[in-house]
Amino acid sequence: MRAHPAGPRHADLLTEHGHQPAPADLSALDARVWPRGAERRDGVLRVGGLDVRELADTYGTPLFVLDEDDFRSRCRDYRRAFGDEADVYYAGKAFLCTAVCRWVQEEGLSLDVSTGGELAVALAADFPAERIVFHGNNKSTRELERAVRAGVGRVVVDSYEEIDRLALVADRARVRQRVLVRVTVGVEAHTHEFIATAHEDQKFGFSLAGGAAAEAVRRVLDASSLELVGLHSHIGSQIFDTAGFEVAAHRVVGLLGQVRDEHGVELPELDLGGGLGIAYTDADDPLDVKVIADALRTIVERECRALGLPVPRLAVEPGRAIAGPGTVTLYEVGTVKEVATGTAGLSRRYVSVDGGMSDNIRTALYGADYSVSLANRASGAEPVLSRVVGKHCESGDVVVRDAWLPADTASPDLLAVPATGAYCRSMASNYNHVPRPPVVAVRDGRARVVVHGETEDDLLRLDAGVRGTD
Repeated sequence: MRAHPAGPRHADLLTEHGHQPAPADLSALDARVWPRGAERRDGVLRVGGLDVRELADTYGTPLFVLDEDDFRSRCRDYRRAFGDEADVYYAGKAFLCTAVCRWVQEEGLSLDVSTGGELAVALAADFPAERIVFHGNNKSTRELERAVRAGVGRVVVDSYEEIDRLALVADRARVRQRVLVRVTVGVEAHTHEFIATAHEDQKFGFSLAGGAAAEAVRRVLDASSLELVGLHSHIGSQIFDTAGFEVAAHRVVGLLGQVRDEHGVELPELDLGGGLGIAYTDADDPLDVKVIADALRTIVERECRALGLPVPRLAVEPGRAIAGPGTVTLYEVGTVKEVATGTAGLSRRYVSVDGGMSDNIRTALYGADYSVSLANRASGAEPVLSRVVGKHCESGDVVVRDAWLPADTASPDLLAVPATGAYCRSMASNYNHVPRPPVVAVRDGRARVVVHGETEDDLLRLDAGVRGTD
């Protein structure tokens, strides 16, 4: 049966996952899921030393609450785990603003951007351009010109056309631009198909199996205005083991050997991308970053030794793993209602909040799972299996599919959804003309806005039909 042109039916999109039994303590904060600085006092959630009720009163809801110390500590974890012999690029697509750029710089990491807009944020923050790697499968001439003019350290080329385009841009600027060739290694990462990026039939990179990657290397080496410094591989996102990286490293190091044998060039850099997962629920069990670093180093060293190659400088690109766990989204509860499911008298409790798919599209887009907790008070009421939904005119507007909440949850309680630091604000929209929420950084009992929330006036300002806007 063909899908309806408007998309999957609600029942098809939100299949039953087989929910976990109710936890013994609805107020417990799993350390794998919540920010490192999260705690409860008298039943009330506190992040960065601040009471979430005060944050909601001051900044409104929905609200992204970003624990600065959590973010910085995860940067340091990666820096220590990989050491000075590797480069760690924070993947800005997870979440980027000028404050984050400065934290990344201060903690000794480099930065990965994927569009001209992300590059503009980095440059506005005075991030050192030589520590930026520029991704993207369709970089425009204007974007490449800006990158070259700014002195971006690495451009990851993604097509033959881009190689020619970048070579011309660099030649006109009279610079020799350093580049990495993005290689599609044919590894099926164990993740959602929309975020798996190393299988053959997708838009990124040059196929290794089909010979396109080897041809891309030849073309870069033939361009006098380009300097090939290494290869790049990325196998997907929200990955919980290193098995895929092992296969990818074996194949991409094989290409390093082929480049040496054909061109007499030993490339000094190998970027294995990012994609390592985080815990969204207590069912997730991500690897410790030191385990990851040791495994990747061992894999690359072994593969290089087998081919008699010097070990290249390793690079990785964590985004979600740094930004994801440190942010909590606060919502205010509105309508709560019981809905008959049509199955033997069973019903489901729907808890509607004042945000939804405009601030977190991941549940609808990927079927992502999240945790949620009553944040503004303690409750001794029995747990009730609920579905937390948004305010949008869309049946797939679900924030948390299966949530155990106290039976007395009601308006205007506050709900907190953890692990929303990666991709939620970055992918936010104005669907139904809902303004995007602010991002507030908290640290040592103080809060400051790092991204302003939008207002209805902001939305109307872009409408050419509103008086005074044309």
